[in-house]
Amino acid sequence: MSRLEGRHIVLTGAAGGLGGLLAARLRARGAYVTGIDRIASSACDDHLVADLADPEALTDLARTLAERRVDILANVAGLQYFGPFEQQGVSRIALGYAVNLVAPAVLAGAVVPQMIARGDGQIVNIGSVMGAVPYPYFTAYSSAKAGLKGLSQALRRELGGRGIAVTHVAPRAVRTGFNTATIEHFMALTKMTADDPAAVADRIFRAIERRERDVSIGLPERVFTQLNAMLPGVVDRGLAGQVLTARGLFQDKTSGALS
Repeated sequence: MSRLEGRHIVLTGAAGGLGGLLAARLRARGAYVTGIDRIASSACDDHLVADLADPEALTDLARTLAERRVDILANVAGLQYFGPFEQQGVSRIALGYAVNLVAPAVLAGAVVPQMIARGDGQIVNIGSVMGAVPYPYFTAYSSAKAGLKGLSQALRRELGGRGIAVTHVAPRAVRTGFNTATIEHFMALTKMTADDPAAVADRIFRAIERRERDVSIGLPERVFTQLNAMLPGVVDRGLAGQVLTARGLFQDKTSGALS
C-alpha cells in the first residue's frame, strides 16, 4: 500500500497544467486531494476557490486549513514575469512575491501546528532552478523562488526531529501555459529546452512519496547551481549571450509579459 493512501493533501495551483497532473497522480495512490486555485479543478476531490494574492482571502484560507486535517501541503501555484525589471511595476512585483513566496509561507505556517501535534506531516514547495541560479529578466521571479528555497531549508531545520518532512523541488522550464509567447520566442532564440509536464509531475510525485528533501531537475542545471554558488562570475559569463538576446527582445518594448 502506498504511504499516500488515505492522506489528506492540499494542493495550490490545482487548476494549472502541472497542478492538475500532480493531483491525478496523488489521487491514483489513494490520497484525498483538495485543490486551491482561482477556479475549481476537476482533477481534485474537492476545491477551495481563493486568490492567493489577496491578503484577506489568504487569511481566510489559512484559517480554514488550520481547522481541517492536512497531512501534506503542496505549494505548486506560481506566476512569472519576463521582461525588464524596471518595467514590471509595483502591482506586478507585489503580485509575484505574494503568490510565489508569501502564500506558501503563510499556508505552511497555518498547517505546521497540527503536524507538530501529530508528529507527522509534509510541506512541499515547488521552486525553480532560477531560485538557485538567479536569471536576468526574470529578476523578481528568481528572487522570490530563491526566498522559497530559503524558506524550505530554514523550516526543515526548525522542524528537525519532529516527524515533518520539508520537500523542495526545483524544476527547469516546463511546457505549460505558464510560458507566454514572448518566453517561447526567447527559448527558441537561445535553444533552451522545456520539459514535458507529465515527466515533471512524475518527478514531483516521487519526491512527495519518498519524502525527499531537495530535488533539482536537470543535470546541466544542477551543475550551474553548483557553479553559481562557488564561481558566480563563471555563470555571469555563461549567461552573457542570453542577456543580450533578452535585451534585444525588449529594446523597443515598454513592458514585458505576465503569465
